[in-house]
Amino acid sequence: FFCPNRADPRNLTDVSEFLLLELSEDPELQPVLAGLFLSMYLVTVLGNLLIILAVSSDSHLHTPMYFFLSNLSLTDIGFTSTTVPKVIVDIQTHSRVISYVGCLTQMSLFAVFGGMEDMLLSVMAYDRFVAICYPLYYPVIMNPCFCGFLVLLSFFLSLLDSQLHNWIALQITCFKDAEIPNFFCDPSQLPHLACCDTFTNNIVMYFLAAIFGFLPILGILFSYYKIVSSILRVPSSGGRYKAFSTCGSHLSVVCLFYGTGVGGYLSSDVSSYPRKGAVASVMYTVVTPMLNPFIYSLRNRDIQSALRQLQARIL
Repeated sequence: FFCPNRADPRNLTDVSEFLLLELSEDPELQPVLAGLFLSMYLVTVLGNLLIILAVSSDSHLHTPMYFFLSNLSLTDIGFTSTTVPKVIVDIQTHSRVISYVGCLTQMSLFAVFGGMEDMLLSVMAYDRFVAICYPLYYPVIMNPCFCGFLVLLSFFLSLLDSQLHNWIALQITCFKDAEIPNFFCDPSQLPHLACCDTFTNNIVMYFLAAIFGFLPILGILFSYYKIVSSILRVPSSGGRYKAFSTCGSHLSVVCLFYGTGVGGYLSSDVSSYPRKGAVASVMYTVVTPMLNPFIYSLRNRDIQSALRQLQARIL
């Protein structure tokens, strides 16, 4: 596992498993943590499934905005399912071990679903931009084929991001430590364990962060700049409120996702205590997907109406 010298060369075949970080070493807290993660996971899956069922069962919600919302809910289920079940099993079995293949698989899925969330949030911002700034052309621009194309493009770009992260991990031929300072195989953490020259890998990592992180944020900021400029030209306060209310939920989710994500990565880089970074990672990997359905359902009358109709059908 450790950095080789010239007389003792090692390669990737020497690495068979990694050790994940425990959120707490206190044995009495382990059942509490397991119950907490299980509860949050069930709420996340159930809440996002209800959003998907509500959108698919109500013909009034078969619009681009809710089409993207249902895809976001599906992505949230996959995003949290990548990490939480493994955490629960590890707590119950008192094990921190993850195999090398399992780590690469988890890292790949995490990058796919994380990238999908990133891309879909920017696509939803573009959807609101077209709806508010060009309402007469909205049905023509956001036609079903174009909406499907945007979702597929988001998926393939996220898959490309995932494969590039895998390529970076496969370039690492020796490790200075076998313990990953997080409760899952974070794509940003594995290269830090390399003991060889990681200059090229760091350049690729920064390039990926710029393309798949900065550009979507830039697109969201540009869309909302145009939206705010258009809303301010509306003469009545009631019209301005009605126009901005369609963006409130999305803006809340954007702030929550990027706020917790940036906070998690900053805390892991700045803090000398790995557990602080791991707790911050819980916020954007577990808490954010759990809160998204509540944000969209509590502030959206259409979703509330669809959920009541769905409940009535079930009963």
